Amino acid sequence: MFDSIWRKVRLNRAISKGLQIADDCRLMDIPNFGSEPFLISIGKHVTVSGNVTFINHDGGTWVFRHKPEYQKVIKFGRITIHDNCFIGYGVTIMPGVSIGPNSVVGTGALVTKDVPPNTVAVGVPAKPIMTIEEYAEKSLASTPEYDRAHYKSNKIEELLRLYPRPW
Repeated sequence: MFDSIWRKVRLNRAISKGLQIADDCRLMDIPNFGSEPFLISIGKHVTVSGNVTFINHDGGTWVFRHKPEYQKVIKFGRITIHDNCFIGYGVTIMPGVSIGPNSVVGTGALVTKDVPPNTVAVGVPAKPIMTIEEYAEKSLASTPEYDRAHYKSNKIEELLRLYPRPW
């Protein structure tokens, strides 16, 4: 229960600092929204998995900002996740990135450039590997035969039937 309360506090703190997030988003854990949550917009029907990090600025400028000619340098960028997206576990999203609607960003990706709409992007740096339609068809083709009613009533038992323990 304490974890649930702490998650709500962290999310509300980010929202109070300007985070824009639709009501119907699923946060599997509270992401690291960084020091500028007001530069983050998350659309409708978006899932953000655990251990996701939003980076809105380039802190590396600290190395040279003490020099007079660079004292005005700032490097920030808005991060936008459009409607109906899935952001996988451990993804890092860099400043200035937009993730198009109906897109999936795979686990562990480092998103340094925009992800086009209707795309699956993976890797470091993240690159598009297929369309959402291709992903949907591959997912359907690899789905095992299972008892859907049993899955709904006892997910663990049905999954262990499909994928038995090795010993």
